[in-house]
Amino acid sequence: MISLPQKLRRMIPCVFIDMPAWDHPALVSANTFLSEENAATLLSRRAFHRSMAALLLSAAFPPFSFSGNRTTSVALLLSGVITDGGWGQLAYNGLTTLKSRGFRTAYAENISLAQMDQVVRGYSDDGFDLVIGHGGEFSSTVLEVAPDYPRQRFFVTTFLPQADISRNLMYVNMGYFGAAYGAGVLAALISEKKQAVGFIGGADDPNQQRMKKAFIAGAQHAVPGIRAMGIITGDYDNASKGREAASILIGNGADVIWHSADITGLGAIQGAVAGHIKVLGCYSDQTALAPNNMATSFEMNLAGMVITIAEKVASGTFTGGIEWRPPVDEMWLLRNGPNRNYNPHLITTAEWAAFQNVWRDVAARKIDVSQFAGS
Repeated sequence: MISLPQKLRRMIPCVFIDMPAWDHPALVSANTFLSEENAATLLSRRAFHRSMAALLLSAAFPPFSFSGNRTTSVALLLSGVITDGGWGQLAYNGLTTLKSRGFRTAYAENISLAQMDQVVRGYSDDGFDLVIGHGGEFSSTVLEVAPDYPRQRFFVTTFLPQADISRNLMYVNMGYFGAAYGAGVLAALISEKKQAVGFIGGADDPNQQRMKKAFIAGAQHAVPGIRAMGIITGDYDNASKGREAASILIGNGADVIWHSADITGLGAIQGAVAGHIKVLGCYSDQTALAPNNMATSFEMNLAGMVITIAEKVASGTFTGGIEWRPPVDEMWLLRNGPNRNYNPHLITTAEWAAFQNVWRDVAARKIDVSQFAGS
């Protein structure tokens, strides 16, 4: 363990870090940095960077240095915790894999909006080659900070906020709408009655509304005439609302439910079990929560995403200034505990094959789900 980033020692006592020993075999070095002694002579590093930002960005983007004299370093920043069983923990799993491969790693959790600028700049000042802001709440902060550190790389796990961004910064389209479309297809295919299926969402935001529309479109593509319903609960963290929504959908004939609602989704799973219907998990493999009802789970490959971006930085192939769009079948994995992909007691071989045909077309962008991004 080492001390907190220099700027944060007195300001943010809630930040936690996790760093390996320095005796790992060195990977390629992404950049060269000012020494601590030289950095200490700067009266106002932030003011200096801001005054030089336009000049730096107008020049050629600085190349990576492959001196091999130290490990590549990665910092993962979260507004939540690494023990949430989903969003935070899956990304942290990628960080632990990087640590085992010799990367220098650190993480900070429970970062509030008011602390984000200080934390992002703190790890940047400490020379981390890659700083990952995990979640849309980091978008505006990293967008502002990244130009001040042109020799480092930044990655934010949300959609590109605007067309013109710093060339050392990358965002990602994680295929939410493709996953929702695929979930709708699978729900309709495995419905016993072929009458109705349902979606349960979390916060009433544009992303969840678009996922609902994509789910409905997928279900109706797979089984024309099926009734596809959706309830946006307005809350990610209320299991009782999830149970209530599941009860309403079941009461209206749904015999398969998919959720995208975190803790509220746990209530949706409980409601599906109580109603003796099939359920599809989301974000992580949720088979253990309902082994007799869980047909499969759409697990976000957040660990793989973190590993891929870090390895791009280490190899010098990181390309910023863009929104990365990995195929949906790489970003979302189908998991069902010991059954691997799906529960054979709830999904037939023919149903799974029909789903896979559509899933491949979505991944290959033969089925266009981009319409839901602006709807």
